[in-house]
Amino acid sequence: MSNPVEQYMPAAPTRIGQGTAVEQSRAVAEVQAAIVVAQQCPRNLNAAVEEMRQSCKNYTLAQRSTFRFSRGGSTVNGPSIHLARELARCWGNIQYGLTELRRDDVAGESEMQAWAWDVQTNTRNASTFIVPHKRDTKDGAKTLTDMRDIYENNANNGARRVREAIFAVLPAWYIEDAKGLCAQTLKDGGGQPLAQRIADARAAYEAGGITLDQLEQKIGRPAGKWTAHDVAQLQVIYNSIDRGEVTREDEFPALRVTVEEIPAPQQAAAEQVAQAGGAE
Repeated sequence: MSNPVEQYMPAAPTRIGQGTAVEQSRAVAEVQAAIVVAQQCPRNLNAAVEEMRQSCKNYTLAQRSTFRFSRGGSTVNGPSIHLARELARCWGNIQYGLTELRRDDVAGESEMQAWAWDVQTNTRNASTFIVPHKRDTKDGAKTLTDMRDIYENNANNGARRVREAIFAVLPAWYIEDAKGLCAQTLKDGGGQPLAQRIADARAAYEAGGITLDQLEQKIGRPAGKWTAHDVAQLQVIYNSIDRGEVTREDEFPALRVTVEEIPAPQQAAAEQVAQAGGAE
């Protein structure tokens, strides 16, 4: 009868060094130990739910619980990798990771694998994908040659796959409860009064060159009528801009002047004459 652990281990090459052999033995021992621990210490469902609820009441986690980026002229948002990792920790008996299987500098790409494994239920999700050594810019795709740039590009692309792998092995109701609690925590604002949160949001955006008019246009109503939900939305957008998930131009495009707003030649001339007379 085959060992169930073997199905998760890659085939060994014909020639390996001593260090590689030791590492392989250690990896097998870790997998076996994880299975034994999961069987001997199964998760306490009530405790896992309670720990998740306490974590999602934390304002710092709530601020990082959502990602936002632009795609094809629309905005995509959802639960972030930060929330996925925290939920995996609270759920317990879960392993996950990102592995670079192969790097081809000639072809300019890396073969990556993202995976998550619920050791207790033996539920596993893995995806293998190719990451080109390129980064999208306003001027088109930029080829990456610096080792640090390639590493960061691989990590950023892999984080999204790891997030989906973790969510694939977690119960859907567990994820939805966490999303709702984080949204409520953002609305509550960590206990700060709404007026203070509005003032802080305005100050943070104005420091980045975004005016109150742009904020009010984004929300769709004057600042005096903003709700806790509006401020929470601005917080998510601000964090996404700060993390580089979206650009300021994506969220706050430059105001365009319509034809109706352009004065007629006669009116423009009259205004210039009036201004000249006032100057005298």
